[in-house]
Amino acid sequence: MFKPTQVKQQEKLEEKSKLDTEKREVKQIEKAPKITKELVEEEKAYRRGTLTIRDLIAPASMQVRPDHLRLGEKFVRTIFVIGYPRYISVGWFAPIINMSTTFDVAMFFYPVKSALILKQLKKRVGALEAQIIADAEKGAARDPLRETALRDIEALRDALTQGTEKFFQFALYVTIYAEDKDELDNLTDQIEDIIGSRLVFSKKVFFQAEQGFNSTLPLANDELSVTFNMNSSPAASSFPFISSELTSDNGILYGINRHNNSLILFDRFSLQNANSVVFATSGAGKSYAIKLEVMRSLMMGTDVIIIDPEHEYKHMSDAVGGTYINISLASENKINPFDLPSAIAGGAKPEDIIRSAVITIKGLIRLMLGELTHEEDSIVDRALLETYAKKDITATSDLSKVEVPIMQDFQDILEGMEGGADLALRLRKYTLGTFAGLFNSPTNVKMDNQLVCFSVRDLEDELRPIAIYDIITYIWNVVRSEMKKRILVIDEAWWLMQHEDSAKFIYALVKRCRKYYLGVTTITQDVNDFLTSPYGKAIVTNSSLQLLMKQSPAAIDLIQKTFVLTEGEKYLLLESALGEGIFFAGMKHAAIKVVASYTEDQLITSDPRQLLEIEEAKKEFAEQMESEEGAGAEGQEPENMSNMET
Repeated sequence: MFKPTQVKQQEKLEEKSKLDTEKREVKQIEKAPKITKELVEEEKAYRRGTLTIRDLIAPASMQVRPDHLRLGEKFVRTIFVIGYPRYISVGWFAPIINMSTTFDVAMFFYPVKSALILKQLKKRVGALEAQIIADAEKGAARDPLRETALRDIEALRDALTQGTEKFFQFALYVTIYAEDKDELDNLTDQIEDIIGSRLVFSKKVFFQAEQGFNSTLPLANDELSVTFNMNSSPAASSFPFISSELTSDNGILYGINRHNNSLILFDRFSLQNANSVVFATSGAGKSYAIKLEVMRSLMMGTDVIIIDPEHEYKHMSDAVGGTYINISLASENKINPFDLPSAIAGGAKPEDIIRSAVITIKGLIRLMLGELTHEEDSIVDRALLETYAKKDITATSDLSKVEVPIMQDFQDILEGMEGGADLALRLRKYTLGTFAGLFNSPTNVKMDNQLVCFSVRDLEDELRPIAIYDIITYIWNVVRSEMKKRILVIDEAWWLMQHEDSAKFIYALVKRCRKYYLGVTTITQDVNDFLTSPYGKAIVTNSSLQLLMKQSPAAIDLIQKTFVLTEGEKYLLLESALGEGIFFAGMKHAAIKVVASYTEDQLITSDPRQLLEIEEAKKEFAEQMESEEGAGAEGQEPENMSNMET
């Protein structure tokens, strides 16, 4: 048993320890603010010596003016919309979005309860109907404005009641940036003119420049609060994310629209011209994309002619049953530069055809012999006319029945002319020397297939521009002789841009080919050489279809300037994966991803690893077929022997 005195002593000890614990806790609580304050001061002292993201993105200075801001070296101004017309089209804001300048757009949508709006609209309907009835009782003429307003309000009441429309207070702000005050004023005028052309009214901020800038920052903070009452349909028409649709009822599949995953289906012959340019770095997938276009165009009945500098199209040509013509010094395939078109659509005179051929061959001679003086140019011109005349090709000849001369005939004429001996000597290497097998024979190739490829891989670099020029001349003669829907693909076109005569010839071809139902595709990976040539820029201007794929940092600024790309599109091209880029068709463009089926991929791939795998699979299949045939032959031998014994 516990004694009462012991129990009391135990209770006193417990109370004392509880009081001591409470006193310690009070002391710790009293010390906590001091400790916390010390920690905060230490943290502040540490942070004062560190660099934050806010320090990196903040401008060096900010100056507030009545109608604009000065952020560092930039001038900033905000424009806000105050009124809209009765009707507004979808995408009216697209011209502003597509401007190639730097600006921020902010849109604020404040939902309004339908019940509140319906109550206000009911009062408004009553007032309008009362006014219309009063005018009718007085015998006054009907007021179309009041009647139109009444119909609009009734339509809006129906839509709100049915839930097909919602009501908002809508605010739209645009903040523009410029390097100086004059540029800022010009940009302001441009944007206000574009907005005003849609009958939308806007104003510049005045004594609210800072509030306007803050309202377009990504903080969802509307400091201007300039709103307009609007239901959901017209509010949606201002939506800025307008993706270009490049889908049509006709044409072929070029790829997937990366903006909205729709198909880019397009017919290049539906544009003002059917020409196309393709710019990309090596390995970006430009040849892959063009091979896809070629295969799909063949299925639509289009004839395709390809100039293949690297033997890339051989596998595809064999697969679809095309004609593959190898042009080299030792090849049996020959093209005579003196060929003439048998006939030209429109009934051109023989005299004009001969003169055109002379001008074209003079360009080839300049590539072969180098620059000519004015005297030499005159001698070559006269010698070419005499060369044709030697074969009885004159202004009165029937060009479909003549025998055209060859390079040796031209050399013979030069040797017999005064001042032509030196030119004949320089030409001799193309008739009797190392290069004699290329240009000094009658044409023995035919373009009687839907797909025809000319390969110049086995030619030396010195001869490639000359041979491509000669091939294109021959193709141009065939195209003019018979009008058909055709595509001409010139791969590695920068070879021709290196020489003025060949560049001029390609430019003339691109300008004139539309009249003969021909579309020319020029492909190059050397963007700088192509675009710095005046003829290269002209070719781009005369090409309605353009495909830009991954670009190198060295060429991107020139690309951006030439194609008027935004900063976002510029970085898209720098960071594009294989087969991705920007597809331009007339005034529309969209980000594209080129896609192929498994079968198409097997036929058009340029990946060396895949090509080796395909070749190995072919060998295995051939060996398997041989073994099966051998096994079948062995099985037949005993049967034959038994028949003989019987």
